[in-house]
Amino acid sequence: MEDTAGSNPQSLGFTEKLKSWLSWSWTYVCFIWFGMVLIMIYVLWSPLKLQESLTSASVFLNTLTPKFYVALTGTSSLISGLILIFEWWYFRKYGTSFIEQVSVSHLRPLLGGVESSSTTGLFASVNGEAEPRPSVSECKVWRNPLNLFRGAEYNRYTWVTGKEPLTYYDMNLSAQDHQTFFTGDTPQLRPEDAVMQKAWRERNPQARIRAAYQAIEMNHECAAAYVLLAEEEATTITEAERLFKKALSIAGKDINLLVYIKRRLAMCARKLGRIKEAVKMMRDLMKEFPLLGMLNIHENLLEALLELQAYADVQAVLAKYDDISLPKSATICYTSALLKARAVSDKFSPEAASRRGLSTAEMNAVEAIHRAVEFNPHVPKVILIEMKSLILPPEHILKRGDSEAIAYAFFHLQHWKRAEGALNLLHCTWEGTFRIIPYPLEKGHLFYPYPGCTETADRELLPCVCVPEEELPFFILFTAGLCSFTAMLAMLTHQFPELMGVFAKAVSTSQTCVA
Repeated sequence: MEDTAGSNPQSLGFTEKLKSWLSWSWTYVCFIWFGMVLIMIYVLWSPLKLQESLTSASVFLNTLTPKFYVALTGTSSLISGLILIFEWWYFRKYGTSFIEQVSVSHLRPLLGGVESSSTTGLFASVNGEAEPRPSVSECKVWRNPLNLFRGAEYNRYTWVTGKEPLTYYDMNLSAQDHQTFFTGDTPQLRPEDAVMQKAWRERNPQARIRAAYQAIEMNHECAAAYVLLAEEEATTITEAERLFKKALSIAGKDINLLVYIKRRLAMCARKLGRIKEAVKMMRDLMKEFPLLGMLNIHENLLEALLELQAYADVQAVLAKYDDISLPKSATICYTSALLKARAVSDKFSPEAASRRGLSTAEMNAVEAIHRAVEFNPHVPKVILIEMKSLILPPEHILKRGDSEAIAYAFFHLQHWKRAEGALNLLHCTWEGTFRIIPYPLEKGHLFYPYPGCTETADRELLPCVCVPEEELPFFILFTAGLCSFTAMLAMLTHQFPELMGVFAKAVSTSQTCVA
């Protein structure tokens, strides 16, 4: 298997959800009416006296008073209500249905269904060896390779909308990055470095900027202070570029500072329209520091090459980084799908494909889309519906999460639009992924099952308005309906006892006749 993946159940199509709900509904019904089954077993205990037992049961039901039916329906409503409250509490705390989880973990494997992830702690790799499934604690948050500039871009969003585009959790992660990245290897902190350490931790932007100026007063060659000013005080990309160039001229031999500044200078060139210059700077940076692959500079390069429509160069980069031994990302998977899709999307027609079948090139494109969707199922919704077009990408992302989908779509939606018919092909094929993987939380096809920790981390990384609405599990809706129905029967029986008594006797009589 590659990396880690599967799919978020929020992305499942209605048909797949319905099949999944129906496969578990019998468990819930048996759980609710277990007491009734015991009563029927007792009544029909002797097979040789079945008719006599049915007659006795009919006589017993005919002698019941309306108060019994009120008590019966009221008790059913109470039990259903208690289960509903428990299910709702469990869903709000753990994000899943308790009954559904029990069905998946314990009952379905007994019936020959998909193996439970709780009972099988190992998953087969590509070569057949067993590999441990990632735990919740292993949901790593990554620095967004294409994060915007706070002063020149994020602040503009605040000026226009009055809302904060970044969460405190996200900015706190950036502060930790800066502290370790710029001064983590220094044997002894200089006075200006100590000031900058404090500056990164300041919550107030103006306090950070004042601290940067204080560090410059202590040492006019404090490159980290100019980096902070370029990131947060500069209100235009041009001004940010000027400050980064100043920082580069005094950075000396600090590798971390050099890599950070050169990367941001390349991003400034990209944003100012000097795309070829940006591509050259990124390639030079990757050649000069080949061991810093964890910074994902190749993702900056891919986006710039796509803007140039240099698809052959994009394919060359993918050939190096889209390897089974390397970590995946939405940029890698969806760029690969885009290249295959653009080769056939301009002439693709769902009606024609259904009549004649898919060609080899179309099949390759569809398989690439399925692979990308399995890695991050949030991207198609963001790209196709553009429901989050006004949301700025965070400074950190969770791979395969909604935060990564927003960051990818923010920069790459234009590239999908540029390829004629690519969005149409994505729209027609992406949901087919979940027919291949009917239970993506437990078993992936190309990647590990979708990790359950993504939603919690995304809620910390994204403003509350960005978090996708949770879909209520089927059993909460079913319990709510059952509780309401039984409560209505109890009320009707209490208000119209004679009419409901006649109705109950008629039902019991009809059951006796059928038997």
